[in-house]
Amino acid sequence: MANGVDRSSDRPVYRQIADQLRDAIARGELPPGAKLPSERVLMDRYQTSRVTVRQAIAVLRAEGLLNVEHGRGVFVRTRPPLRRLGHERLGRREREAGKGAFLSDALAAGREASAEVEVARGAPPADVAERLHLSEGEQVLIRRRRMLADGQPVQLATSYLPLQLVEGTQIEQVNTGPGGTYARLEEVGHRLGRFQEDVSARMPLPEEARALRLGAGMPVIRVVRTAFDEQGTPVEVNDMVLAADRYELTYVLPAD
Repeated sequence: MANGVDRSSDRPVYRQIADQLRDAIARGELPPGAKLPSERVLMDRYQTSRVTVRQAIAVLRAEGLLNVEHGRGVFVRTRPPLRRLGHERLGRREREAGKGAFLSDALAAGREASAEVEVARGAPPADVAERLHLSEGEQVLIRRRRMLADGQPVQLATSYLPLQLVEGTQIEQVNTGPGGTYARLEEVGHRLGRFQEDVSARMPLPEEARALRLGAGMPVIRVVRTAFDEQGTPVEVNDMVLAADRYELTYVLPAD
């Protein structure tokens, strides 16, 4: 790895550092999963400030070459971002094959999916109650998950389901079984007709940054999905927070 920068160059120093680190990654000198030298080491190596080093790292993070993990350091990305296919992952064929949406994403990327799950009953947020057409004070089942791919947290998801629809079903258990919540809903007579997803971006809340191990300044993608049965009745709202540097959202839209 080169250790110097050209102070007479018109190219900013942080860009020169990013160029050299990128070359080291491309040559395999910094292989997938390798930890970058610390900020102090890079500051000494290039005789520059911490701000300049952080700017260089930010460039490579934006290019998808690096992951920053709180308390651990900066690592060369080991896998490409998860590709989230907007249509196929929610198809009945996937459910009938025993795959939930996140499992489909992970398998398509050749990664191992796992989840940490909490289940409770309670009142939903006001906007969720409105989406589900619930009366004030009406209870829902709340399923909170932290999704991991190869042990790396990539998504937080909280599902809200009207209690009257799911009480006494497998959906109340931590493990909903093959095909996940949507497969169980269809088994008890709520055949799904369509989904609506509202996508936005924002900075994470402190607890979200900790749970997803996000570096400073890394945004998240928020996806709020409402599932409707064939009669047009909303049966679930899933509020998802995705690490922006670990996901690619792909939507295939018909032209007619």
